[in-house]
Formats: sequence, C-alpha cells, structure tokens
Amino acid sequence: MPQLSKARDYGSVLLGSTGDSQRLKRVRTQFYLTISIVISHVIGIGIVIVLITVGIPEPSVFRRELVWVNFVAVPIVIVAALLIGVVWGTYSTVRALRWAIRGEKPTAADAKAARRVPARLEAIQGLLWLAATIGFTIAYGIVDPQLIPKILFVLGFAGTVVVGIAALLTEFILRPTEAELIAAGFTGGRRRRLRGRAISAWLVGSGIPIVGILLVGLFTVLFDNMDKRDMVVAVWVIGGVALFTGLLLTVLSNSSVVGPVRSVQEGMRRVRAGDNDVDLVVYDGSELGDLQVGFNTMVRGLRERERIRDLFGRHVGEEVADAALRNDPELGGSEQVVATMFIDVIGSTALAASRTPTETVAILNRFFAVIVEAVETNQGLVNKFEGDAVLAIFGAPMPLPDPAGAALVTARQIAAALPSRVPELTAGIGVGYGAAVAGNVGAIERFEFTVIGDPVNESARLSELAKRDSARPLASKVAVDAAGTDEARHWEVLDSEMLRGRSEPTVVCAAIV
Repeated sequence: MPQLSKARDYGSVLLGSTGDSQRLKRVRTQFYLTISIVISHVIGIGIVIVLITVGIPEPSVFRRELVWVNFVAVPIVIVAALLIGVVWGTYSTVRALRWAIRGEKPTAADAKAARRVPARLEAIQGLLWLAATIGFTIAYGIVDPQLIPKILFVLGFAGTVVVGIAALLTEFILRPTEAELIAAGFTGGRRRRLRGRAISAWLVGSGIPIVGILLVGLFTVLFDNMDKRDMVVAVWVIGGVALFTGLLLTVLSNSSVVGPVRSVQEGMRRVRAGDNDVDLVVYDGSELGDLQVGFNTMVRGLRERERIRDLFGRHVGEEVADAALRNDPELGGSEQVVATMFIDVIGSTALAASRTPTETVAILNRFFAVIVEAVETNQGLVNKFEGDAVLAIFGAPMPLPDPAGAALVTARQIAAALPSRVPELTAGIGVGYGAAVAGNVGAIERFEFTVIGDPVNESARLSELAKRDSARPLASKVAVDAAGTDEARHWEVLDSEMLRGRSEPTVVCAAIV
C-alpha cells in the first residue's frame, strides 16, 4: 500500500522510511540513542556548571578543601556516567529489540520488552543522576552543610532535565519500532499519553525553575554573604536556564504531536483530491496513534465503498448506480420516452458447438466489449446481458436531448465495428422508440432497474429481422423520425412488417451502408 511520503513515513526524514533494511534501521536507532544520551547528559552538565558558578554563587563551592571534589571526583563521575549511560542504555535497548534487528515478527514478550525501553533508559539516566546527587550532596555537605540545599537542587534540577530530554528523544527515535509493533497487532500497552508529555514539559520548564527561584529567595534570607545583587543574578540565570530547557522540552514535546497530525493532514489532503489509496504508518504511542488508526480505518471504508460502487456500477450501469446512491431506491417507476436497442448474436448455437466453452466465453466478451464501448460513448445504458443478447437503453434513467439519435448512431457504430473486431460473430441489431415505464422491478429484497414497454418488444423483434443482413441494423420509422436530421439521413425506409406479437404493422428503416 503506498505511503504518504517515504521520506516522512515516521514523521521525520531523520528516521528514514518503511522500505529501509533492518540493518540500516538498527544502525540508525543505535546511533541516535547514543547521541541522545550524550546530548542530554551534556545539557545537564552545562546546567550544573551555570547554576553553581553564576546562578547560585553562594555558598561557593570553590574552596581549597573542595579541590579534590571539584577537580578529581567531578570529572571522574562525569566520564563514568557518560560511559555507563551509553553502554548500559545501548546494551539494554539492543537486547530488547533483537527481534527487530533480526527482522523477525515480534511476540507478546518482545512487544512488552520493546515498550519498556523508554522507561528503562529514563530509569538508567535517572539512577546515574540520583547517585551523583546523593554522592556530591554528601561530599560537599561534609565540608559545608550550607551547600546541601544548593547541591541538592542544582543536581536534582539537571537530572530531571536530562531524564525529560532523554525520554522525549527516545520516543522519537523508537517510532519505527512502535510502528512495527502496531503493524504486528500489538496495539495495547501504549507508552505515554499526551497529558504525561505535557506535565513532563511543564515540570522541567516551569515547575522546578520556580522552586529554584523560591530557594534563591530563601538563601538570601538565610545566608548573610548573599546580597540583593547575587539574588538578582541568580534569578536571571535560573530564568534563562528555564527559558532554554522549557523551550527545548516544548519543542520536543510539540514535535511528537506535530508529526502525527501533519501525516493525517497530508492524508486528508490526498483524500480530498480523490486519492483513496492512502495508508498512514501508525507510529505514535499516544492518543495521536489512535487518530492515525482512525484515519486509516476511515480511508479503508472509503476504499471499500468505492470498490462496491465500482462493482455496483459494472453490474447495473453507472447512471443507475449514481441514482441509487443519491436516493433511496424504491420499487416502481415512471413513464418516459426512451429509445431501446436490442442486439442478438446470429448462430450462437453453432458457435458453442464448434468451440470450447472457454473460447466461446472469450469471443462473447469481445463482442460485449464492442457494444458497451459504443453504448457508453453515446451516453446510453447497457441494461441487460441476456445470454448472447444485449438490451441497451437511451434516455433513462438519465434523460438525453435526442435518445433516438443516440440509439441509431450506436447501432451503426456497432455494425461497423463487429466485422473487424469480432469476425467470429454476426448479430442482428434493432432500434425501437416510444413511451415505456423505467424503474425498479422485482421484490423489495431483490430488484433491478429496467425498462418495460412496447419499444423494448419492438427493438427485439427488429433484431430478429436484422439477422437477414447483419451489416444493416433496423429501426422503426418512428425512431428515425424522432432523431435529428443529421442522423436520420443515414437511414432509409424499407417497407412495413407485421412484427411478432404486435397488432399493427411497423414501418421499418435500415441503415444505409
């Protein structure tokens, strides 16, 4: 099934397309996960440095007795945390996604493990920062207990930012994996709801910075060495950090919403343009994924409706199908002036006797194709296939300005085309014209559109007479007189015939060849 755009199957060109190989998907996923872990840690470390040195300068950590912590323990912990976070996170992710790496169909256990990957990575990063927060709070607190709230807040804030960024980036990176799980039928156990994403973005972008500003005010009151200038600088720095982290988290959170919404918008645009061959890749683990599923369900319904309409139109004709779809069809009909054309194969019994059933059907299908093409070209309706005969109607259910002329020109076109396109067959063609009842005939459970009246019988009897010379279709003089002069000049009067089943003679005309 064609997708919207292979460059944006997962909402971003960075994630590739559904047609990529499993190896490429694996390499891309591992690379992006590693980069996301490093970036989130670097951002967290940068926040710590800015807040400790400028944002909350007092009480200061730059003391002689803290040199070993600042210039030995901190670098070691930073490097160790990066290595452990990358190795541990990548290993656990690859282990949970082995089925995807091998190109296998996931099991229920695989789906459960894969959907735990974001939470596991969040837990790993969270544990690393929690350990650092506890360890450094103790280390700095031993030297100066007044440093405890400062270190606790700074590292706690930075760790929360790291976890928040890592969570959103991980969800983004694992979209192809989520898409494979949903495609495999594992639609339950969604990872994160939109409300949770919004709360996380607020917590990191607003909640914790506000707590930090409150703590700065408290430190100003508690510590004599922190003046108003330090407080103003601290508030500005914390506010600036909050602006950065809030914007970053908001952008990441919004991107998780914009991608699925844009895919649905693009799908709707194509559907409005008449293209129902659209199938979105469902990759989101929130309510937006339900939106994508709903869109696909809607489009499948439209495709099925179009398929049924197409089949319906093939069975009863496009005009009848359109009329039935516009209005609730009812039994009965109305009297209309129509032209009818009846075409009957000559020697069909001999044909069936000399050919295999398959060959006979193939020849008849070519014969019917010529008739359908000519009838539809002249805005008529092929009403019935009766064995090796065809009944066509002009002027119902859709009115025509000149139904008689349309039927007559169709008869001549068919007579001219059959010798070259279906040389195995000849047929008698008759055209009638007059008032008839057009409508639905049958029972309410099963009915069909047809025309009943004298023109139908007249055209059928004329087709029998036309078998004498299949090159010259026959028509009643009434039909020829009703046609426009441009068409009437192609016909000539022969004589009167007493057609079978009629009480009065019919003046017969033949096409001029």
